Amino acid sequence: MTRGAAPDGAYDGARRPRADGAGAAVVGFLRETLFSIGPARRDHLPAARVALGLFLPLLILTLTGRLDLAIFANFSAFTGIYGRNEPHRMRLVTQARAGLLMFAVLLAATLVARLSPGGALDPWMSVAATSVVAWACSIIAGLWHLRPAGSLFYIFAFAAVASVPHQPPLWEAMLTSVLVIALCLGIGVLSRVRASHRTPLSWKELARVRRIRVAPAERRMVWVESIGYLVAPALAGWAATSVGQAMGFGHNYWAMVAAVVPLVGHSTRHRVTRGLQRVLGTVVGLGLLWVIVAVRPEAWVMVILIAICQFGAELLIARQYFLAQVCVTPLALLSSLLMARVEPATLLHDRFIDTVIGAAVGLLVVLAPAVFRRLATR
Repeated sequence: MTRGAAPDGAYDGARRPRADGAGAAVVGFLRETLFSIGPARRDHLPAARVALGLFLPLLILTLTGRLDLAIFANFSAFTGIYGRNEPHRMRLVTQARAGLLMFAVLLAATLVARLSPGGALDPWMSVAATSVVAWACSIIAGLWHLRPAGSLFYIFAFAAVASVPHQPPLWEAMLTSVLVIALCLGIGVLSRVRASHRTPLSWKELARVRRIRVAPAERRMVWVESIGYLVAPALAGWAATSVGQAMGFGHNYWAMVAAVVPLVGHSTRHRVTRGLQRVLGTVVGLGLLWVIVAVRPEAWVMVILIAICQFGAELLIARQYFLAQVCVTPLALLSSLLMARVEPATLLHDRFIDTVIGAAVGLLVVLAPAVFRRLATR
């Protein structure tokens, strides 16, 4: 080797580890995003509770021919998602708070729809109203220490119900919601029948855990984070509505729901990962749904499939968000197909585009503060 070639050789040798390091980082990121899975923590127990709280009401409504009430039962069953690993007394209080907030959201949504021209919210009004609901519910959920954090389920519930043009009688809709919430509360304490799973549950203990203590710093953080829950759904809803009206598709609230997914996380990296997992999981889930739809299952079979998807989503949601989204996508769309006669191809098309739009907006909202701080420092 000549003297002149020595620096070149040293330079090439220095570059290869950097390239290998970048490639290893990409591979590691994909492995973490798509294939890594956290340890099991008896996740099958809360998954079974949540699936049962959804399956029983939908089965009853299917057998009685009242699928017009299914949307209220579906969202009310989200009550069982909260307090999954808490002791029974804490779980009962947490789920009661979550159920009360869900009932208020469903009541507001159906009243707004009934008072709107045509019996349903205009897409642009839906974006404005849903953004306000997302902001308010994020504050309440934060101050009440509800877990899962954020207002994702309440955004979904309000926008979906407010967009239904032909509402069932108000008292029937609200009675369905109350009964399903009560069922979820009962299922939440059902495991106390086994002595090995029993934790204290008494009126004295319930009164003690009823009080919520929020430190001033935590309260400020809740209000600061609520800004993201106002901005992200509003931007995503505006973008999805604009693109949807130009290209001829709807369901703008799916974009609003996807936009708040990256807002939940303990770091920017974690939030970006959740946004990517939402998109990739949706793509795979749409493929799974296409296979299911091709079989053309009966309504009662769809109810069973919905319960299985709900079980899978809750089993994986805390361990691998990508795999959980593979279950969530057919779960949401099967519920839509069960409640309304919609062309499956339309739902698949809308779900994919709205999810991409929403996730992109959510990632921009997550990254914007870091970019702003870096530019301000420079």
